Amino acid sequence: MTGRWRPRSVRVRLTLWHLGALLIVLLLYAGGVFAFVRHSLVADLDRQLQEDFDRAEEEEAFSRNPDGTLSWFIGDRDPDATDPEVVQGPWACVWTPDGGPLYRDPLAPHVVSLIGRDAAADPPILESVQASGGTWIRQITGEQDVAGGKAILRVARSEERLRQELRRLLAILGLGLPLAGAFAGVGAYLIARRALAPIEGMARAAQQITAARLSDRLPVDNPDDELGHLASVFNSMFGRLEASFDQLRRFTADASHEMRTPLTAIRTVGEVGLREPRTDHQYREIIGSMLEEADRLNRLVESLLTLARAEAGHARLARERIDLGGMAREVVDHLSVLAEDKRQAVTIDAPDGVFVLADRVVLRQAVINLLDNAIKYSPVEGQVRVAVTAGPSPVAILAVQDSGPGIAPEHVGKIFDRFYRIEKSRSRAVGGAGLGLSIARWAVEAHGGRIEVDPGQPGGSVFRIVLPRA
Repeated sequence: MTGRWRPRSVRVRLTLWHLGALLIVLLLYAGGVFAFVRHSLVADLDRQLQEDFDRAEEEEAFSRNPDGTLSWFIGDRDPDATDPEVVQGPWACVWTPDGGPLYRDPLAPHVVSLIGRDAAADPPILESVQASGGTWIRQITGEQDVAGGKAILRVARSEERLRQELRRLLAILGLGLPLAGAFAGVGAYLIARRALAPIEGMARAAQQITAARLSDRLPVDNPDDELGHLASVFNSMFGRLEASFDQLRRFTADASHEMRTPLTAIRTVGEVGLREPRTDHQYREIIGSMLEEADRLNRLVESLLTLARAEAGHARLARERIDLGGMAREVVDHLSVLAEDKRQAVTIDAPDGVFVLADRVVLRQAVINLLDNAIKYSPVEGQVRVAVTAGPSPVAILAVQDSGPGIAPEHVGKIFDRFYRIEKSRSRAVGGAGLGLSIARWAVEAHGGRIEVDPGQPGGSVFRIVLPRA
């Protein structure tokens, strides 16, 4: 088995992380409690030893014997009482400054580590030592006034009671920590299970969502918490997917319909032409009609390919410095014949010197689409106005205004969708497939600009191309 083991379940991982963090906190807490209790017990023992040491200065603490030795106020004790649990102390030993023995506690021979001579210390030395029998004692050694003279005094007490209390505390902590860890683990697992229950519900609901059921949504128990926010984000994503699928279905249906119309016309005209012999002039008319429909089909396919390449990121732009006013005049001259057929007046206000950095062919197609739409939807003897201006910020604006019926507010947000037409019958009459504005929007946005529309109802619409100035 290679690699480090890692639980697959998020619930188990959360439980382990929670349990590990809690155990660390409990260990730190137990260590702090043990250190505090030990410090308190040692401080109490040291205070007792210091009191015993200071009491030696009192007249009644030690009395001098005729032979020069000393007697302690505690009196005679059984020298056979060697168990420190029975005799906890204090014990005392006194030496002259040069090391001569003045007093030896009756129990002292049984605590070998007490016997000996330490140099006088100021302040007195507090230390823990282990006696010959393995018993730990706490002792204080220093110079002190004893029975009217200077002497070296050592007072000791057993640490067995202190150590017994610490062992009892360790036993309690040692037993309590595993129990606390077990309860904490169970609690953490239940908490993780409850916390992750909404995710399991979302997973089950998500498994039921397919392309045919994109209208379904994930349950949102609490929209204000993180899981509710996650579910809301997924629901928004499903909404966008549903809209994309609907758009794709509409696009497929519309594209099929648009392609079927010229193909049906070509086939119908051809079948009619073959039913009976005709003159050369009649055959030319039939072939001309078929070529018109073929040309319409070709324009549709070219438009679809343009959009497909744009979405796939395969359309590369050859940017150059372009005079936007000059391009606008070129487009007006190119489409003026269409306006003349409808006796429309096309005015242009396009000064020189408004430059943009763009692909000439792509941007020109966008302007052509806007102006072509303006001519198509303006009435006979209507007016179309083209204007190029430099905005207050570093942008260039090309506006195309028509005198058509305008755009209803409910259609404004959809006119740039593929194959979307406000009046389908009228659009087919003027030869549109509903792709011109989609191509125009892509062309403008590909240059870092935007296309805006002012519905202008009634009295015509205004389309604006806004591009960064070069």
